[in-house]
Amino acid sequence: MTVQRCGWCSDDPLYITYHDQEWGQALLDENRLFEMLCLEGQQAGLAWITVLRKREAYRKHFFQYSIESIASLTDQQLQIKLEDASLIRHRGKLNAIRENAQAWLKLQQQGINLVEWLWSFTQQPRLNNDVVDYRQAPAQTIESQKMSKALKQAGFKFVGPTICYAFMQAVGMVDDHENHCDFKTISSHLNKS
Repeated sequence: MTVQRCGWCSDDPLYITYHDQEWGQALLDENRLFEMLCLEGQQAGLAWITVLRKREAYRKHFFQYSIESIASLTDQQLQIKLEDASLIRHRGKLNAIRENAQAWLKLQQQGINLVEWLWSFTQQPRLNNDVVDYRQAPAQTIESQKMSKALKQAGFKFVGPTICYAFMQAVGMVDDHENHCDFKTISSHLNKS
């Protein structure tokens, strides 16, 4: 029996694994949420598969997304990372990972639970969108615009409303699997249980 997947998922095994095991599943782990927010920012202007192929290098370079360790990176350490082809060599994007870690810690110091805070921008129960074709899914929503504005005010970088919506899709804040996708049924079933 053939598995039906979203139209954006190519036959690349890495993409298939990401689609089947991660994309659209509710993510509540703080470090993984931070990782996904940063990676979505790295994607800006690029194909997501490019980021997926470099994800392990990012994990290695950024201490498995230890937020405290990232926040204390020096300019010299970031410069060395900028010269490594295993990463996306864009100064602003790499600097944003450190700035995002620093902003994350500042919010924590204010007593904010970042997992709850990020999820507060979504509808509860999470929105299960009617997506006939992934190209018809929104690029941004009112919720992603609010998230983007709040993140920017808190000092985060590369968190525009389109990046925030891609983040919301990736971490399961919304279910944008296409209607024909076998994983839409799984996601919908899990939401109801």
